[in-house]
Amino acid sequence: MDFNMKKLASDAGIFFTRAVQFTEEKFGQAEKTELDANFENLLARADSTKNWTEKILRQTEVLLQPNPSARVEEFLYEKLDRKVPSRVTNGELLAQYMAEAASELGPTTPYGKTLTRVAEAEKHLGAAERDFIHTASINFLTPLRNFLEGDWKTISKERRLLQNRRLDLDACKARLKKAKAAEAKATTVPDFQETRPRNYILSASASALWNDEVDKAEQELRVAQTEFDRQAEVTRLLLEGISSTHVNHLRCLHEFVESQTTYYAQCYRHMLDLQKQLGRFPGTFVGTTEPASPPLSSTSPTTTVATMPVGPSVAGLAPAGEAALCLEEVAPPASGTRKARVLYDYEAADSSELALLADELITVYSLPGMDPDWLIGERGNKKGKVPVTYLELLS
Repeated sequence: MDFNMKKLASDAGIFFTRAVQFTEEKFGQAEKTELDANFENLLARADSTKNWTEKILRQTEVLLQPNPSARVEEFLYEKLDRKVPSRVTNGELLAQYMAEAASELGPTTPYGKTLTRVAEAEKHLGAAERDFIHTASINFLTPLRNFLEGDWKTISKERRLLQNRRLDLDACKARLKKAKAAEAKATTVPDFQETRPRNYILSASASALWNDEVDKAEQELRVAQTEFDRQAEVTRLLLEGISSTHVNHLRCLHEFVESQTTYYAQCYRHMLDLQKQLGRFPGTFVGTTEPASPPLSSTSPTTTVATMPVGPSVAGLAPAGEAALCLEEVAPPASGTRKARVLYDYEAADSSELALLADELITVYSLPGMDPDWLIGERGNKKGKVPVTYLELLS
């Protein structure tokens, strides 16, 4: 118990000395040991790395999970060291609602069929989003979080220790400076005429006492200087390790870009397939053969997915490799023609299709081997392919 009390008193004395030194430095009443320019640059780079890593980490979390309540829930689960429960993505939830709506409104109606197809595409989009979030969390967020919670905490601890060592060093310098000044004064103007006993004793031995004080202060200064130099070297090595941190974060950034590229390429593919099923070909326009979307970087492993041909084929009308069938030469079947009402406006993608206006009546029929999602439509002397989902067949 006695030892603990002595240690407590010693620690309190050290803390008080550091506080006095720090306060005097703030008010300009004490000198401060300055670090070299290279060390200051390392400190500034480390602080900048920490600040921007925090901002990038937080904004990436917002990108992956826009819902703040869900982010707080995930944070609490991580702090409690519990597994985060699986959460349905927005795309998967939308797919569920669309599928239920199609089932209730009629899966065989044009609207119901379209809802079913869109629901399937949204389900694929939701699954792709889930994979992207999982991959980005492991390959990008986790290394950034490990740096902030591991390496940076170690650096901060050593920097605080270096700050304490510097305060101790400067306090020793100030103590030595005061001792030398007092020694010089006592040596220059000794007071041996003092008649009072206490002051006489102090005056007679002042030079010797201050000489001992100077020796003690010099010894403490050497110890403090050694500890400061040792701590400065440890801190410098940790700060120089920020370069390795940058290399590691660069690799993680490349992996994040690759996972994001894969995710958007998958979304593009799923939506392209959906638009083809719905009879819309956004990648082709009359008079041009260039795709609407530019290809992704050739360095991406998913380039083949993103640059797939998007031009329509005359499905069911002509086999692959043969010229498109000229619809003007096709005669309607003797039987099997029906009237149909157009539900929505439809813009023809090319000359093989027939542009439609909502609520107009046209004659439609099918040909052998033709895609069931398409019919041949006639309006006066014009004829062309029309998507079934845009029609309401009449009796």
